[in-house]
Amino acid sequence: MPSYRDYFADVKKRIKEATPEQVQELLRSDEVQLGDVREKNEWDEGHIVDAVHVPKSYLEQWAEDRLPSKDKTTVLYCAGGVRSAMAADTLAKLGYTNVISMVGGFNRWKDSGKPWTKPASFTPEQAQRYSRHLLIPEVGEAGQQKLLQSKVLLIGAGGLGSPAAYYLASAGVGTLGIVDSDVVDLTNLQRQILHSTDRIGEPKVESAKRTLEALNPDVKIVPYQERLTSDNIDRIIKDYDVVIDGADNFPTRYLLNDASVKWRKPVVHGAIYRFEGQVTVFKPFEGPCYRCLFPEPPPPELAPSCAEAGVLGVLPGVIGTVQATEAIKLLLGIGEPLVGRYLLFDALEGSFREVRLRRDPACPVCGDHPTITGYIDYEGFCASPGEWNAQHAPATVTSPAD
Repeated sequence: MPSYRDYFADVKKRIKEATPEQVQELLRSDEVQLGDVREKNEWDEGHIVDAVHVPKSYLEQWAEDRLPSKDKTTVLYCAGGVRSAMAADTLAKLGYTNVISMVGGFNRWKDSGKPWTKPASFTPEQAQRYSRHLLIPEVGEAGQQKLLQSKVLLIGAGGLGSPAAYYLASAGVGTLGIVDSDVVDLTNLQRQILHSTDRIGEPKVESAKRTLEALNPDVKIVPYQERLTSDNIDRIIKDYDVVIDGADNFPTRYLLNDASVKWRKPVVHGAIYRFEGQVTVFKPFEGPCYRCLFPEPPPPELAPSCAEAGVLGVLPGVIGTVQATEAIKLLLGIGEPLVGRYLLFDALEGSFREVRLRRDPACPVCGDHPTITGYIDYEGFCASPGEWNAQHAPATVTSPAD
C-alpha cells in the first residue's frame, strides 16, 4: 500500500503549481477565478482579495457554484500548499481544464507583503439569522455585510411598502427610511400587512417601525411622517442607495421621478389595480425614467383610486415582494434588474409577461435637452390618491416600448 508521502508525491506530478508572485500576475486578468480551500475559521482570519471560499471539505458540492467556469484558469490556495494541491487534483477530475495550486499558500502570500483582507465579522446571532444568505455565492459574507451597510427609502407604508419593507428588513438591509403621512385605517388591513387592528389611528410610519424592529433588531428604521414635497424631497432622498416607489398618487410619483434623476438614485417602481400589477426599475441615464413613459399626469377622470376601483388583497404581496427582490439585486450588483423592462402580472390568469421600454431622448427630465429642471407641484391638478392609476394600464405602455 502506498504511503501518504507517496500519494502526495503522485498528486504533485499531476497538477500545476505557481508561486505567489506568479499568481499575483495571473490575477491581473479577468479570465482567472481564485478559490480559498481552507476552513471557515481560517478564512475569517484573512484571505486574498476577490477569492471565493470553497473549503476542501465541501469542494465537490460547492465548486460548480462558486467556481462556475471550468474553462477559466482556476487558482486554488490553502495555508501552505498541501490541501490546495489535492483540491486541484480533484477539480481536474471534475472537468476543470486549467487548475493551479499556489505554492506556500496564504502564509507565503501574506508573509511576502501581498494584499489580503479580513472580512467584517458577524455576531453569532447574525451568522445564524443570515445563514441561508451566507451559503449563496452571489451574496455570501461580503454581500450580507453590504446589505447591512445599505440604505433603502420606501415611499409609502401601505400595500406595496408593507411586503417590500418586511422582506428588506428580514434580509438585513441596514437602514430603511419610510415616508408616509397617513394613519392606519380599518380598510388598510385587507392588504397592508405591516399594521394590525390594535393600531387603527396610529401613524403608519410608527406602526411600521414597531413591526420591523421586532422582526430584525439589526435594522434601523427612519420614519418620515410627512408627505413628500418639493421642499423636503432633497433632504429625504439624498442619503439613500435605492428608492422603492409605493406611492398612491401622481404628484408623489412625478416628484420622486424628477428628484431621482437629479440625485441619480434608482427607483423600483410598482403599481397595482384590481387583479393587475406591474414592476420596473427606473435607473437614471441607464434606462427610461417615469416621464419617458408618461411625460405629464393624466386628467383626474382617467385616474381611479383603489378606493374607487378596488384591489385584490394579496396582489400587493406579489408586487411588493418583486420590488424588494429588485432592490436587493441593485444593492448587491447581481442579476439583471428590470431596467428598461416592464414586468406585468395578471393574478386572474396567473401569468407574467414583459414589455421592453426605451429611454426617450426627448424626455423633459432625463432627455438630451431637458426642459424640466426644477420640481413641479401637481397637487391641484392630479386625481385623488389611489395605489394604482388607469394611466398604468398595459395598453398605455405602447408608444415608448420596443
